[in-house]
Amino acid sequence: MLAQLKKPSVIALLIVLSGALQTLTLAPIGWWLLGPISIFVLVWATKALDAEAPGKPLLYGWLFGLGLFGSGASWVYVSIHTHGHAPAPLAAILTAIFVAGLALFHAFQFWLYYKIRSASVYINGMIFTALWLLSDAFRTDFLTGFPWLFLGYGHLTSPLSGWIPLLGVYGITTIVVATGIAISLMVNANKAMPSRVFAGSVLAIWVAGYPLNSVEWTTPKNETLSVAMLQTNIPQELKWLPQQRRKTIRLLEQMSIDAWDHDIIIWPETAVPMLHDQALPFLNKLSEVASERSTNIITGIPYRELNEQGRTVALHNSIYSFGQGSGLYHKQKLVPFGEYVPLQDQLRGLIAFFDLPMSDFRKGPSTQELLLSKNMMVAPFICYEVVYPNFVAKQAQGADYLLTISNDSWFGASIGPLQHLEMAQMRAAENGRYMVRATNNGVSAMINQKGAIVAQSEQFIETTLSAEVQLFEGNTPFSRMQSTPLYILASGIVFFFVLVRRRKKPIHN
Repeated sequence: MLAQLKKPSVIALLIVLSGALQTLTLAPIGWWLLGPISIFVLVWATKALDAEAPGKPLLYGWLFGLGLFGSGASWVYVSIHTHGHAPAPLAAILTAIFVAGLALFHAFQFWLYYKIRSASVYINGMIFTALWLLSDAFRTDFLTGFPWLFLGYGHLTSPLSGWIPLLGVYGITTIVVATGIAISLMVNANKAMPSRVFAGSVLAIWVAGYPLNSVEWTTPKNETLSVAMLQTNIPQELKWLPQQRRKTIRLLEQMSIDAWDHDIIIWPETAVPMLHDQALPFLNKLSEVASERSTNIITGIPYRELNEQGRTVALHNSIYSFGQGSGLYHKQKLVPFGEYVPLQDQLRGLIAFFDLPMSDFRKGPSTQELLLSKNMMVAPFICYEVVYPNFVAKQAQGADYLLTISNDSWFGASIGPLQHLEMAQMRAAENGRYMVRATNNGVSAMINQKGAIVAQSEQFIETTLSAEVQLFEGNTPFSRMQSTPLYILASGIVFFFVLVRRRKKPIHN
């Protein structure tokens, strides 16, 4: 039986499976125990901690990435085929290219590990864990980044949840990886003393999560605000049609009138299907009424910058606060192909996917002010921005609550919207702040400072979600330092052992 498991074809299948298992730890499944198991399967299959390993490291990492992204990012097909109007075969090919490209991150991670590993399985465990963290960090920021499907997201309700305000999602991921390695060491190292020390240290971290979960890193203010999140449920294919514009405006106006008794009314991403300057007559009229009712309205809206000649020089995906509030925020983290097209001179016109409406946005400056909402400060994030842990943490400092608006109709009825919601939950827990999440077609939600959902809407219906947002002050350790200490520690581990390895190499004359 063991000999059968060591066949190259079976090993390859197990590596792919280990990647797919990690998707099951995330929303909507949430089987977080599979996280350490997936790492154990991966380590066993590749013999990543042994002195000798069959096959090529690049292939190991790439196969793992295929399993992870092929299962976890399958919703990309829906975006390309359903909303990008690409034929099914072409959409499948583009999705496969996307998945294969993302898998290269783990291929490079494994290649680098095999380059610098040592003869000690315990040192290798430290290197393997450090490189995993650095690989996730690199994937977050390389080009526009794809900070999706991190192992730590599955632990909002696990014993590790108490560590979230200290270490963030990267830290939780690191603990999960170290746990899988500890299991492997205990199984393969005959329970030697170093293995027991390693496993005992990891176990202590898990146990410490329980008392940490009772620590309140931020302080609630003696004030709450009532919030109405308008979920308009306008199909993506109708959103930008000229004949739909008047219907959308009337719908927003009527749903807002029905919610005048709330302190804050939130409209979703690009809720107003007009440019900001074109919509000002409507917005100013509604702003007067909102001010009279002591209500703040916050909406997503496209915004254009004009030069002195009145020509458009830039388009922005923006958030606008009016009535009993003020401020304008331009999105900084743009989605490739959805909001801008890389190499657009070559790609536009080839297929409809490269000519989607409102796909020529420019990112906003990094020095923007927080929005004012009923004399409270709100940190705004538009759709994809909420998946960047350090970016959100920087913005969250000084905010009374967090806000994200989104149009998740791009995901269709896939697992994408639920993964997106889980990441918003993690941002709330990392920063000890309530997160208000308003979407076009669900899931809209009110998330508390522990990352738990207080109220949520159903998907694919027109509705208004009402809830109370508790205001907080102070900052969590993660808000103050972000992932910098983890990056320094992981980089130091890799650098130290690379230096040791180089010094031990014999010098040949």
